[in-house]
Amino acid sequence: DRRKTLSAPPLPAQDRFTRSLLVQLPFRLTSAQRRASAEIFRDLALPHPMQRLLQGDVGSGKTVVAALAALQAIENGFQVAVMAPTEILGEQHFNKFEGWLGALGIKVVWLTGSLARKQKRATLADIATGEAQIAIGTHALFQDDVEFGNLGLAIVDEQHRFGVRQRL
Repeated sequence: DRRKTLSAPPLPAQDRFTRSLLVQLPFRLTSAQRRASAEIFRDLALPHPMQRLLQGDVGSGKTVVAALAALQAIENGFQVAVMAPTEILGEQHFNKFEGWLGALGIKVVWLTGSLARKQKRATLADIATGEAQIAIGTHALFQDDVEFGNLGLAIVDEQHRFGVRQRL
């Protein structure tokens, strides 16, 4: 596996935010969600890049597993990008992440091509300085004018709807 020859900063579990999120959720994780999260946590702690596909039916809780993975990167001082193929899906993710993680003091921003120029400039500045710990958006996230201060994890929703180069 070529990935194992590449290096990436290990992101070990810290549990500072993770535990807080689990306590505030209005539901308990299923055994499948706990198992998937544990596998992702182990992969993130390794010193090489993780490339993982999380599959599940609509409503099966993939988003909460993604949020837990995002927290592990944030707890290690890194930013997270969450990319969705449409503005509607991206906005749903933004609302979920903002609701769950904003309450923990984590700054979540929304970046899409339809933002007003002034708002887009402010959002790009927050991403570049690292003030935005999670950037959620559409393909706008990987345009030339987007610079992350310290990107550690990219989560791509419905990755089959993006081209090969976009996914990479």
